[in-house]
Amino acid sequence: MKRLVVALFAVSLFTGAAAQTPAAPVVWENPLKRVLSEGKPVVGMTITVPSPDVVLQAARIGFDFVWIEMEHSPIALETVRSMVLATQGTPVIPIVRVPVNELWTAKRALDSGALGVIFPFTSTPELARQAVAACRYPPLGRRGAGPGLAALRWPAPQGYADFADKNVLVIIIIEEKRAVENIDAILDVKGIDVVFIGPNDLSYSYGDRGRQTPQVQAAIATVIAAAKKRGIPAGRTASAGDIQSHIEQGFQFFQASSELNFIASGARPILDAAGKAAPDTKNRPLY
Repeated sequence: MKRLVVALFAVSLFTGAAAQTPAAPVVWENPLKRVLSEGKPVVGMTITVPSPDVVLQAARIGFDFVWIEMEHSPIALETVRSMVLATQGTPVIPIVRVPVNELWTAKRALDSGALGVIFPFTSTPELARQAVAACRYPPLGRRGAGPGLAALRWPAPQGYADFADKNVLVIIIIEEKRAVENIDAILDVKGIDVVFIGPNDLSYSYGDRGRQTPQVQAAIATVIAAAKKRGIPAGRTASAGDIQSHIEQGFQFFQASSELNFIASGARPILDAAGKAAPDTKNRPLY
């Protein structure tokens, strides 16, 4: 009996001490924001087919984020939701490129659980302000309050709204000549996390239709200089052969190729070894 009383007293001392010194609350953060703030690069796979399995594979092989493509592919919101859920328990962050810079397109992506929105053709400071406002709750912005599904994916201890306001990435794309001309006013808008350059669309805007001419390169340099001046990470497309030179140029946020291109490049060696060539579409149509 004496031993039992001593043991119970010891337990009460231990539990009492624990109750007096509670553990500090955990604060969730978007790892992409942290890595970018450290000046390090991040790389994401472009997802163009409606498949959560592709998202999961991208996470398993080491990509920092997935670029879920809703502007140039037929991915619907139901699939976006499934893709977001496929990132649960993985280190990959789901980001959505919406079809157009509008409040409602961003709201649908964010309420599906995306932790970043990519806004195409953000060519004026007004559109830049709209992009930021779409990703922040009032009074900081104009995002509508209805985050049930998003909070289910991101049950942050600090509450979803506070978590989202600090951690949702606002990414704007510069892909028009007028955007380059407005770049200082655009990047003076507070709340932009990444300025992404679309080299292909930018070249079309300058009349060069995909060619990276000196005037397109000069436009890219203008955007990079404006981003560096304000401490805003810059992004662009990249391949294995040019990513290091882009890093040296000052880029940090990289959109890698799509899953379809990775399939093609990965399959080519075994097809070549077996003597299998791609169909000749130059001399014979496929219909």
